[in-house]
Amino acid sequence: MRKAFALAAAVAVFAMGSVTTSFASEKDNQVAEKKYEMAEVNLLVGLHSDNLGLRESSAYMLGELKSGKAVIPLMNLLRSEEHESSRVVAALALCRIGDERGVYAVKQAAKFDDNEFVQQKCAWFYDQYVRPGSFDFIASGAEQSEDSTSLAVR
Repeated sequence: MRKAFALAAAVAVFAMGSVTTSFASEKDNQVAEKKYEMAEVNLLVGLHSDNLGLRESSAYMLGELKSGKAVIPLMNLLRSEEHESSRVVAALALCRIGDERGVYAVKQAAKFDDNEFVQQKCAWFYDQYVRPGSFDFIASGAEQSEDSTSLAVR
């Protein structure tokens, strides 16, 4: 009888512990979700800052968070930002997020951006994050430029 009572008590304690853990993990998930939402809102505000560094770091972090809400603002940054570094960070973030609209914008920028550096980076990000092997001409173009440089040195 004593052993049965001890076993029942142990089972009850174990059951209470798992219920408490379940409630704690649910609460932790809610807190984490709330923090994510607050961070996402603050980073979206940072995209519209006059401070170049804040704008670019916000774009980068939105890509790391894979924020779906950031796709349209990042596409605007990719299309209309005057600083090439900001356009490059926007392209990286869009490729990291992986949304079809943003990925298409990066693919178009790889072909039609006014700046060759931005075109190359967009193509490289597309190749690395979206469709490997899609922009093989980048590697062959880099090899050709190295060959022509070595020929010029000789």
